Amino acid sequence: MLIDSRCVSDIIGVLNADDFYSTTNKNIFETIFSMFSFAKPIDPVTVIERMREDGVWTDDTPSYIRDLMLITPTAANAIEYAWIVKDKSLLRGVADAGSSITEMAISGEDGALNILEAAEKKVYSLRQGRSRASLEEISKIMVNVYKQIREASKVDAGIPGLTTGFRDLDRIIMGLNNSDLILIASRPGMGKTSIALNIALHVAMKSGKEVAIFSLEMSREQLAMRLLAGQAYVDGKRLHTGRLNNDEWGRLAGAGKQISESKLLINDDASLTVTEMNAQCRRLTNLGLIVIDYMQLMSAASSDRSRGENRVQVVSEISRTMKVMAKELNVPLICLSQLSRANEKRGADERRPQLSDLRESGSIEQDADIVMGLYRDDYYNKETERPGVAECIILKNRRGETGTVELRWDPEFTSFSSLDRHHDE
Repeated sequence: MLIDSRCVSDIIGVLNADDFYSTTNKNIFETIFSMFSFAKPIDPVTVIERMREDGVWTDDTPSYIRDLMLITPTAANAIEYAWIVKDKSLLRGVADAGSSITEMAISGEDGALNILEAAEKKVYSLRQGRSRASLEEISKIMVNVYKQIREASKVDAGIPGLTTGFRDLDRIIMGLNNSDLILIASRPGMGKTSIALNIALHVAMKSGKEVAIFSLEMSREQLAMRLLAGQAYVDGKRLHTGRLNNDEWGRLAGAGKQISESKLLINDDASLTVTEMNAQCRRLTNLGLIVIDYMQLMSAASSDRSRGENRVQVVSEISRTMKVMAKELNVPLICLSQLSRANEKRGADERRPQLSDLRESGSIEQDADIVMGLYRDDYYNKETERPGVAECIILKNRRGETGTVELRWDPEFTSFSSLDRHHDE
């Protein structure tokens, strides 16, 4: 970096100051990082002067920097050198984590399951290149912010997060963004599982990332059936009977191939806790999205613990744990939720979901970054003038506006689509 400042932007994407064992090297790196953040010229003279101003300069600093440059033949292999430093840093981290885990296991104070959870977190943080967060200067944070803005500018649609497959919805919520907890709520039968599957399959097929689905209500096979029906445009009832014509069998084969090539992973264990889901997701190397169906069927950290608590407290703990999980794994997390019957007690024109309708809400609406409610008028009114039209109502959106997006509901395929896409087809 001292020889050629053009390589600084590449190297700060690989290393941070804590990757250096030598305090002197750490100070030099932090100085260069700070100068880069403020767009200052970087060379041996300016770096030494900045170190002097910051109080990390010694009488040996100029000669040390001169020696560094003499033993380095070229800046062309800077990234390779950076990965050597990163590798040694990781090995030290593994050794430190191993010592810490050994100490916890020998003491046995926290119990085996808690120690196992702590051990998995330590190993996961090493794999992700993250350690326990500490106070950080805004100048360093700004570098990450600029990086996010640059990445968003490269996307054709201008959406910073993963696309849902519904353009109007993406426009309002800005896609599915890392660390966001997204709640999709409705009364039973409105299609919350279907819209979650539509989004999950779209993300898996378009992004190439792994999508983890935890289904506490439906089996893996039932979910796969729904995915097939929606992707192949085959009536779900006919699919279950197997009485299909040649054209439908052909569409089914094509859809099955597309779905199989995607990186969808499904777990239908109804007894899983959020902590166990978190542990399974940590083992995935290219995770892009998590979907949980649905909140009211979930248990807290342990069933024994939750017996003495009321349901509101349990759901509050679950929602908070999910938000921490999304932040720790740095991926969007979609959780489905039931609405209470409160909306059905209101007048016919007032049945659209509201935040207050969340069942056993506790702190759900505070923890969620985005809350969406589903409403279909034809569910209540068979004589409606707009059959098959569903409303996705954004009730809360930390990233911007709220509003309503209209979608097409195809009950025979148990699938949602954009209204304009439906008309085109």
